[in-house]
Amino acid sequence: MARAAAVSPTTVSHALNNRGYVDPRTREKVRRTAQELGYRPNVRAQRLRAGSAQTVGLVASMPTSIAAGPSKLGFFMEVAASAAETALMHGFAMILVPPLETQLELGQFDIDGAVVVEPEENDPATTRLRALGVPVVSLGRQPGAESEIPYIDLHSHETGELLLNHLHGQGSRKIALMIGSGLRHSYIDVAAAYSDFVSAHGLESIVIRLDEHEGEAGGYRAALALLESHPDVDGICALVDAFAVGVVRGLQEKGRKVPEDVRVVTRYNGLRAQTCKPALTAVNLNLGTAADLAVNLLLEHREGNTSRHVVSGPPQELVERASSVIP
Repeated sequence: MARAAAVSPTTVSHALNNRGYVDPRTREKVRRTAQELGYRPNVRAQRLRAGSAQTVGLVASMPTSIAAGPSKLGFFMEVAASAAETALMHGFAMILVPPLETQLELGQFDIDGAVVVEPEENDPATTRLRALGVPVVSLGRQPGAESEIPYIDLHSHETGELLLNHLHGQGSRKIALMIGSGLRHSYIDVAAAYSDFVSAHGLESIVIRLDEHEGEAGGYRAALALLESHPDVDGICALVDAFAVGVVRGLQEKGRKVPEDVRVVTRYNGLRAQTCKPALTAVNLNLGTAADLAVNLLLEHREGNTSRHVVSGPPQELVERASSVIP
């Protein structure tokens, strides 16, 4: 190309990459020559030279049993839609990394940073990414790593208060809490909100912890066991939407009407909540806004601006539906 344009290779490089000073007429001549010769830059070579892939990753930490199913990775994909748009606005592409139970090796992905969605304490994806030297931000804090990993605060304690106060306001007086057995911020914070709630109202504490991998089947099984041990239960806060759908099925199988006999609520206002029969009261977490905040925080830290470690997430809104509101 340098021979065709009658200039030096250095001038060609500067002209095509907007580096150094090149006379505008020469720059135009080089670009016209490149077009005539059908030149296309080698993106991989450019990445090696710049030390950047201009790509960030979005990593799911939840098992497929609750992240997929009828929701088709609903929570994760709702985050992904906004996160990808924000990344593109900053000149970055985004790749989606599915749950690690698929046995993918994170080291094979060429990324400049990652947003991990609601990681557990000792989350393997976060641990691996940090070992690779990849900047990480978590959507929802990672328990045990609050001082090390910047995060978006999703206000899960307030989410628990919204759901529990709603059940109480609808007349429930024997309310069970059903959460995952892992150490995610949402489980920890809502369990704390529940403890405060039952203490303040003088109610019995009924906490059920399920393995996330059980998904809807776990919620169904737990509902049957709950009715055996507490037949007068009249409210269930099943934090995971997959659990909640299973709970409704179990209640209906035992002849309990929802919401007349037992009111049921869940956290995530996704496809499962909307299509359950009856539809589930849930919380609009404003995940699109939270995802935008996460990507911006990640890029700030990648560029060396670490002034913000915790960013407050968006406000949340209760979406009342037929599972908890008696007509």
